[in-house]
Order: sequence, then C-alpha cells, then structure tokens
Amino acid sequence: MKRWAHRYRDAQSGEVLDAWFPRSNQPTKRSCFAQRLGVIESDVIEVTVDDLDAPPACIEDAYLRLHLLSECAVRPNTVNLEGLFAVLRNVAWTNVGPVLPERVELLRDRLSAHDHHLVVFSVDKFPRMVDYVIPPEVRIADADRVRLGAHLSPGTTVMHEGFVNFNAGSIGPAMIEGRVTPGVVVGAGSDIGAGSSIMGTLSGGGKTVNSVGERSLLGANAGIGISLGDRCVVEAGLYVTAGTRVTLANGEVVKAAELSGKDDLLFRRNSVTGKVEAVSSAGVHWGGLNESLHAP
Repeated sequence: MKRWAHRYRDAQSGEVLDAWFPRSNQPTKRSCFAQRLGVIESDVIEVTVDDLDAPPACIEDAYLRLHLLSECAVRPNTVNLEGLFAVLRNVAWTNVGPVLPERVELLRDRLSAHDHHLVVFSVDKFPRMVDYVIPPEVRIADADRVRLGAHLSPGTTVMHEGFVNFNAGSIGPAMIEGRVTPGVVVGAGSDIGAGSSIMGTLSGGGKTVNSVGERSLLGANAGIGISLGDRCVVEAGLYVTAGTRVTLANGEVVKAAELSGKDDLLFRRNSVTGKVEAVSSAGVHWGGLNESLHAP
C-alpha cells in the first residue's frame, strides 16, 4: 500500500510529530502558525506499508493504520497495532499546530509577539480524529472524545459524554453515550448508554476482545467485561464482569463469562435478593435507536 502523507517535524531535532494522509491520496500540504514561527517544519512524502499484519515500523506507518481505521477502510482488530505506544511520540496538540511538549513555552513566547493566545488541547500520543479524518454521515458532539483510529460507521452518533478510542467503534448505525475502549466493536442498531463502559484490551494488559452485537442496549452507568450478543439488554447501573455470578431462569448459577456473546439475554439485578440474573430478553422492548437522530 502506498499513500501520500504530509508530516510535521520538530524544527530543532527533526523528530516526526504526526502524519496526515489525505483521502485523495495526492501530495497535499497543510499549514499552521507553529510552522510559520519556526517551531516545526513539514514535508510531503510517499509512505509504503507492505504488510498490515506486521507491527508498525515507524510513526508514518502507525498513522497510516490509524487513518485506515477512521476511514473505515479496515475494521478494528484486523490490522496489527502491536507496539503502537512505543512507536508514537507524546505531542502537545495546540490550536496553532502540534509541537513537542518541551517546545510549548518557546511556542508561547513566539506567539506573544503576534498577540495570539495559545491553547493546548492535550498532551498525548493520539490526536483528535476529526483533525485528520471526517467520516461520512456521522455526528460527534465533542471532538475531543474521539481519537484518531476510531472506526465510526455511517449513521453513528457520539454524544457529548461518549468516548471512542483507537481500534474501536461501530460497525453499523449506533448511539454511543458511554466509553468504547480499544478492541471493542458495537453492532448496528445498538445503544451504549450514558456513563456506561465496555472493558477493552489496554487496562491490565487484557487480551480478551469484547463486543456488543446488533440491536442491544447497555443501560446508563452500566458496564460489561464480557461480550453481548444480538438483542441483549444490560440494566442501568449494573456492571457485569467475566467473573460475576449470574442466576439463570432455571436457578442455575454460572459465571458471566459462560454467557459471553450469547443472544437474547436481559441482565438485571433482582431488587429483592440483590442477585444478578440473566433471563430471556424476548418481549423486552427498549425502543431501539431513534431514527431521526441517526439519519444522514
């Protein structure tokens, strides 16, 4: 694979800060105030990645993979991102361009001569997705909460409290009001409720990849450490980890991990006994997505 990229580099060290790959795949330039002030410099190069199954070899390689995810050219968990954090550089993302964190004060000093105020949005290895890729037919209420490398399919809405990390996202129209962490995919017609959370593959070095199937609901302030199948519901406020003891309709008690990925289940806490239960979700109508909120 070959793609044209525009890179920003630190003017003093030459260290690469980022790489932008225009969808047109034409040699296209960007510009920013930090470059005009001599804190960073830029160039246009052609990047070749021969094997997406091999780990990323450099910053440009890593950024291309993140672009492919956000362009929905590849799905989460289908390209190798091993060692990504070691490859990427920590960057101060500002309103006048990316700079090394140790260059922020230099940039501020040079900006003062132009009566220009500096805003540092974050100091992180990942930039905001919308500064690099705008996916079609997607609504994002707060751009700071979607990282480059997020995969958002047409018809997806990410509300203000929603968060989508890299190598994660939706594979169909979805409502995201909670946290979708690395490795997690959300199926078409599903709703990730406000304040809810899905365990990903970063915290604790976990390797289990969780997902949410189609037309499922993760209730407000709920959470899962297992996968949900299709047409599942998790009651608001209930956190189901892999080790949670769950009582089935026949009285049998199992670990929630044994129910991971199964369809048509309603997870709830019995308000009398306090036990977590899993019963059939047949006949449970949570309403589905509001079509007017997910129209193009």
